[in-house]
Amino acid sequence: MRRFTMPAALVFAGALALTGCASGDGGDTAASGEESCSTIAAEVRDISNGVQNNIAAPASLEGLQDYLGEASERTDALIEEAGDDDALIDSLGEFQTALNEVSTYADGLEEVPSEEDPSAMTIEQDPEELASQQAAVQEASAAVSASCDAESDTESE
Repeated sequence: MRRFTMPAALVFAGALALTGCASGDGGDTAASGEESCSTIAAEVRDISNGVQNNIAAPASLEGLQDYLGEASERTDALIEEAGDDDALIDSLGEFQTALNEVSTYADGLEEVPSEEDPSAMTIEQDPEELASQQAAVQEASAAVSASCDAESDTESE
């Protein structure tokens, strides 16, 4: 039993540290809010980059839809994490909307035989629509970062 107790304790302590529960002093709530917003904005940038890369060169339609579903779930979790920050929640909602539009776009994609190797399948895309979807995700991600910047500007005044 001892072998399981120590790893379980380490996992639990790590989880507390990641969520900030083990910080001890409670900290400055304004600084904590800014840090939280910055963390959320960084996660949104990560999601945005992943979505843009996956939509640009999907390995398969099923894999793309799975990835987009995970990105949407991660964004839902970030909305929950945003607490009562209305500006951040609104910008995250817009980011979620952009992800939903990418998912709708991906639903319309088809796998077709490759011109180079007819036995291999490729995903046919409209380059203009692809660029439009990527730009929308990138703009929505930037809006999340901007909402954090605007929040820190109003708090420092």
